[in-house]
Amino acid sequence: MLRREVRLRKEYLYRKAQEDRLRTIEEKKQKLKSALDDNRLLPTEVRKDALDLQKLLEFDDEGGDGVSSHMDDEYKWAGVEDPKIMVTTSRDPSSRLKMFAKEMKLMFPGSQRMNRGTHEIPTLVHACKANNVTDLVIVHETRGQPDGLVVCHLPFGPTAYFTLYNVVSDILKYLFPVPKEDSKRVITFANAEDFISFRHHTYKKKDHKNVELTEVGPRFEMKLYMIKLGTLENENTAEVEWRHHAYTRTAKKRKFLSVE
Repeated sequence: MLRREVRLRKEYLYRKAQEDRLRTIEEKKQKLKSALDDNRLLPTEVRKDALDLQKLLEFDDEGGDGVSSHMDDEYKWAGVEDPKIMVTTSRDPSSRLKMFAKEMKLMFPGSQRMNRGTHEIPTLVHACKANNVTDLVIVHETRGQPDGLVVCHLPFGPTAYFTLYNVVSDILKYLFPVPKEDSKRVITFANAEDFISFRHHTYKKKDHKNVELTEVGPRFEMKLYMIKLGTLENENTAEVEWRHHAYTRTAKKRKFLSVE
């Protein structure tokens, strides 16, 4: 079983590396084509490979549109099969963290909550993979206050790390199944200046013009600080796809999720 997981992981990383290499070549080809069409000087980054790229341009056609990417492997069944989510906590959780995990479990349709006990992260991930779990959600706390959320998409990743604030949750969206037509629940992820506000409501129609919203909780703010391409048991070796660098002069001014 372990050898099979290692082999599948290597195949996935190889496909992603190939995808990155082909994307770089495609970008250079487009720059070369644009320069030739506009009769401009070639950009410096494509001059060395210009002749080889020009030969490749001869074989380009519209058939390359819509090629698959590693995202197709990560979320290829999204919208086809309902996600199977496992919710758990950090070790030795407080009663407040247990209650928060219970609320998270009730929030995601079809999810299950597992007591962490003394289980290590690799053991949890292997158990989830063996039971076809699509996402592992782990909530953390500091001094009894829930302040961390990790969403690990299985079997190959990515893994997103969030800091939670004001806890009174392509990675968040696919935690939920396709909504039913008669559903009365509304889940809101509102992004404002890179803080993701989470709200959970139910609604009912009072008449044909008015709708009454009722907040059922939990509510909190999230801030993404890291995305890794691997899963949690490979946390120390997985490639970091994106990281928020807090200790730089412009960190407070820059916005990554918000539209400028």
